[in-house]
Parts: sequence; C-alpha cells; structure tokens
Amino acid sequence: MKKLFVLSFTAFVALLAVQTTTADVIADWTFQSALSTNNIIGAGLTPSSTQSGVLADIGTGTASAFHATAATAWSIPAGNGSANSWSANNWSVGDYYQFSVSTVNYSGITLSYDQTGSNTGPKDYGLAYSLNGSSFTTFGSYSITNDSWSVTVPKSISNHAYDLSAVTTLDNAATVYFRVVDLDTTAINNTTVATTGTGRIDNFIVSATPVPEPSIIALAALGSGACLLGFRRRR
Repeated sequence: MKKLFVLSFTAFVALLAVQTTTADVIADWTFQSALSTNNIIGAGLTPSSTQSGVLADIGTGTASAFHATAATAWSIPAGNGSANSWSANNWSVGDYYQFSVSTVNYSGITLSYDQTGSNTGPKDYGLAYSLNGSSFTTFGSYSITNDSWSVTVPKSISNHAYDLSAVTTLDNAATVYFRVVDLDTTAINNTTVATTGTGRIDNFIVSATPVPEPSIIALAALGSGACLLGFRRRR
C-alpha cells in the first residue's frame, strides 16, 4: 500500500509539474508569411517614419517601429537562414523596433531574436520593456556585428536571448511591450552611422510558462490528499 501511495502521489505531482514548467511560444515574428510582411512598407514603396500592424506569424502579437527620419525605407531582405527579415535604414538615436503581446495566464517571460546590420548601420542596441507603451525600462544593452545573413545558412552569433522571469510585473499582463532601441551613433564598423546603414531583425520569439488552471491545482491537491488519507487508513 505504501508503494501505491508513493506512485499515486508522484503521478499527481508530475501532472502539476507538466502544467507549470512547459514554456509556450506566445508570439513569433519569423517574417516568412503575409501576416507580418504584408504590413511592412517594403523596398521601392513609400518611405515612412513609422510601421504598424506587423502581426506575429506564429501565436498572437503585433509589432511596430519608429524612426525620426520620414525618409526611412523599410524592407524584407534575407533573414538569418530564411527568406525574409525586417530591415530599415536612416537610423537615429532612440529609433526602435517594438513587439507587443498579452501575457495573461502566463509567467516567466523569455525572449529570443536575431539581429545584424550593414557596416554603417547601428552597432549598439538596448532591450527595454513597458506595460503601458510609453514608459520603458531598459533591461540590457549589447552590440551587434555584420553577420552577412543569407537565406540558407543561419548564424548563431546573431542570436540574443533574455530571461525576464525575474521581472514579475510582466506576468499575467494585458499587454507587454518590448523595444529594441538604437542607443548611439556608433556604426558596426566603428565609424558614425550613415543614412544608408541598415539594421535587421528576425525570429523575434516571446515565450512563457502557462499559469496552472485552478482546476488542475485543485485536482492535484485533491488527488494527493485522497492518496494520503487512503494510506493513513491502511497503516
């Protein structure tokens, strides 16, 4: 009977663990479908200082972007081992790509994305987050390189991954905004960023762990309690 109790208890604990440790992809911008690329003002089309309505290719989320220069040309050149990425020229300090998602019923947020640029594109970027889309907190900063992306060979050096699970204010939020921001005028080749210099982003993935449904927690507690009660009665 003791062995039966241990096995039953372990099963309930395992059920709860599965519900709380498996991370889901909330949104992924691969830039490989019309959901994202149809709303990017591409090469040869009308330049603009802003972009909006760039939907996630997988999951649910919306991306946008801002540049101070209205002459900014947005395009979808080769990604990191894929056909498309999101690219722009005319970078100024404070210009950004922005990605927004809902984290309702999720916790333990993590991010992963690929980034590169041309030799005269921005070198130094920051990752920031917000709950209201206007007041942002910087989470980290980094430098990128010109990794010569192609449609066939992905470059692992281009990947940037961040664990924001300690920022619990991002958990279970109606909308969370993430910005990838140009921090200064230094170019990848250590000169000054040129108007023709480009910055490219690809495979922006927001992942998180589902918050267990109350019914699952109740079931696990009820099952464990029943096993324990049964064990005590049989001792």
